Amino acid sequence: MRITSQLICQAADLLNGFVGFNRKTSQHIVRFSEDSFGMDVADDNITPTSEFVWQSAGADTMTLKRELIQLLLDQNIDDRLNITEPLRVYMQRQDVPEISAVRRCIS
Repeated sequence: MRITSQLICQAADLLNGFVGFNRKTSQHIVRFSEDSFGMDVADDNITPTSEFVWQSAGADTMTLKRELIQLLLDQNIDDRLNITEPLRVYMQRQDVPEISAVRRCIS
């Protein structure tokens, strides 16, 4: 199977869970319900995992950040996060630049 940037972007959009920054431990943590973070994670800091891996790079452009995907991989719960083969290939291919894409909210 040939892995394309489109497949990688689709895999990123299918990630499960939420990420929050724990102020007490200064670490990003993953939960599968917005209500399960507790007092150490501010409500406005809770981000769906599928959005967490993207970083703004301009007006409509965002970059799929390997560094942020690595934070998820470090949790060692790949199946629950729904980390699939296209994202694994993306992480292995350090010789290829990070993907930048125009992302818009579609209603």
